[in-house]
Amino acid sequence: MNKNKNRFKYWIGQVHLWLGLISGIFVCFLGITGCILAFEREIENITQPYRFTEVQTSALLTPSRLKQIADKQVPGKHAHSIGYQAGKSAQVVYYAADPEYYWIVFLNPYTGEVLKVKNMDDDFFRIVIMGHYYLWLPPNVGQPVLASATLMFLFLLISGLILWWPKNRAASKKRFSIKLNAKWKRINYDLHNVLGFYMTWILIFIAISGLVMGFQWFAGSVYWISSGGDRMKPFKETYSDTTTIKPNIHKQPAIDLLWARTMAGLPGYTGGVEVHVPENDKLAIEVAINPDTDTYWKADYLYYDQYTLKEIPVDHIFGKLSDTSLADRISRMNYDIHIGAIAGLPGKIMAFFASLIAASLPITGFIIWWGRKKKQKAKAQA
Repeated sequence: MNKNKNRFKYWIGQVHLWLGLISGIFVCFLGITGCILAFEREIENITQPYRFTEVQTSALLTPSRLKQIADKQVPGKHAHSIGYQAGKSAQVVYYAADPEYYWIVFLNPYTGEVLKVKNMDDDFFRIVIMGHYYLWLPPNVGQPVLASATLMFLFLLISGLILWWPKNRAASKKRFSIKLNAKWKRINYDLHNVLGFYMTWILIFIAISGLVMGFQWFAGSVYWISSGGDRMKPFKETYSDTTTIKPNIHKQPAIDLLWARTMAGLPGYTGGVEVHVPENDKLAIEVAINPDTDTYWKADYLYYDQYTLKEIPVDHIFGKLSDTSLADRISRMNYDIHIGAIAGLPGKIMAFFASLIAASLPITGFIIWWGRKKKQKAKAQA
């Protein structure tokens, strides 16, 4: 029985070693960039004062008026959305995939004063995110590479737990603490073993949520398990009824009417409201209402016919939160789980330290392997 156990651990160790050597540099990179991104929002709020505008008693400018002002700052580009939040500057976002561009115009929502015109291609955190997602390569090249490394890392976490598991009670005493007064090789071993064990329970969630974003088949598998065998309904565009098109059907722009209707139904609301501008005369108008702008999963996404202003029901996960299933909500939570925001500031702190430890594991592991290799070589020479 002991021989079988030893043989099993030997092969697990070999898998752990070679997966670590193959994926180590990518895991280290993901860990470092993950640390940088952990407090992205908090750092931006401290270093970018143009994001804030004090609440005033005067009326907010309508979405169409803010869009009109912002359009002059980025001519030739289509406004994607206009966002409001109490105490924050309004944001008019310009985003397209082909040709690709991403700009944000920050404005005082009461006066229309332009506070900042920002090309997000030059934004530090945006650059780091593109590295974290795609290695700054074309998405169809970089994403599979990093997703594959993340899949290897998930196996490393599981195999690491198996290797960590002590043989007996006496051995377990050495597995929960770092012996700081030992030689540096033992300290390095403990840093890999002990810190790896403690952070594995957080890193597993980070790795799984990363794989959900990296592989469609993995996302579908997680949804299938969490739903009890159902398939996720893919997101699809929502369209207006173009048979009812009439010239000048509204005295005001439809986005203004829907925004006013939404705000009237939310007295004293402090969350975020975004009105999405349809790209053509067929698409619906989307209004996103997020009561907690520190996360994304709680938002309600409402779709309206741009001519009749009637709400259009949808059957995918990005509709009303109250209409979603448990599996839908888990899917919505995925990004917030990945960055730790699901648990607030404590969650982000845990995600930061877990990413830091993840970045160190390939280094400490390599040192352990290199030391053993040199030792075996010395024995062979002797």
